[in-house]
Amino acid sequence: MDHPYLSVIIPAYNEAKRIRPTLLDVNAKLAAKSFSYEILVINDGSKDDTGAVVSQMSRTIKNLKLVDNAVNHGKGAVVRQGMLTAKGEYRLFMDADNSTAVDQFTQMILYFEKGYDVVIGSRAMRGSRLEPPQPLFRRIAGKVLNIATQLLLLPGIWDTQCGFKAFTARAAEAIFPNVRITGWGFDVEALSLARAMGFRIKEVPIVWKNDVFSHVRMSAGVTFLLENVRIRWWLWTHQYSLTSIAHGR
Repeated sequence: MDHPYLSVIIPAYNEAKRIRPTLLDVNAKLAAKSFSYEILVINDGSKDDTGAVVSQMSRTIKNLKLVDNAVNHGKGAVVRQGMLTAKGEYRLFMDADNSTAVDQFTQMILYFEKGYDVVIGSRAMRGSRLEPPQPLFRRIAGKVLNIATQLLLLPGIWDTQCGFKAFTARAAEAIFPNVRITGWGFDVEALSLARAMGFRIKEVPIVWKNDVFSHVRMSAGVTFLLENVRIRWWLWTHQYSLTSIAHGR
C-alpha cells in the first residue's frame, strides 16, 4: 500500500504487555472503516519483548509495520521518525496503552475537510470525558503547566499533551523535520512550529482512559517548562529553518 488514507503511529517503549490488545483493537476498528490504513509501531529501544511481539503480530495484521530502534531516543524522536516514515494522507499518533481509541479519528475527518491541517485531541474541552477522572492534584498541576505554555507559546490551546494528534501529510512533512525536542515538550514544539508556518490547528474533545498507575514526577514538569522556554527562544532567535508554506503562502 503506497499511500493509504490514514497512517497510525504508535511509539512504544517497554510495552510488551500492553501492545498486543492495543494493536488488535486498532486493527479491528480500522478494518470496519471504508478507508485504507497502515499501522506503524516505532519501538524505542525497548528492553523487553515489544519488538518481538509486534513482529509476530505483523504476520496476521497485514497493515502492521515495525520500525525497530536498537537504542532509546525518547518519545519526541520516535514520533518524528514515525511521522516521516509514514505514507498516509493523514498521520495520527496515539499512545501504546490505547488511552484514546483510534475510532475517535473519525470526528477529526470533518475538520480536515474544512481545511484544518492539524487536529488534536483535548481532555480539557467541553464534551471530553476522562474515565476515571484524574486526581485533583494532577488536574491542578496540568492546568498550571498549560497556562504557562499558553503564555509562552500557544494561546488558546488547552491541552497540548494529549497523545492523540493528527496531521495532514503536507503538515507533517513540513513540521517534523524541524522538531528537536525528544522529551515531554515535543508536542508543544510541533504545535508551535505549525502555527509559525501558518498551518491551521483544531482542538477537539475526546474520550480518554486514565491510567491510574501512571506516575509523572514533579521533575518532569520542570523539564517541560524549561523545554517551553527553549522553544520560545529558538523561535525568537530564528533558529528554525521555517518557510510559511501553509495554503500556498
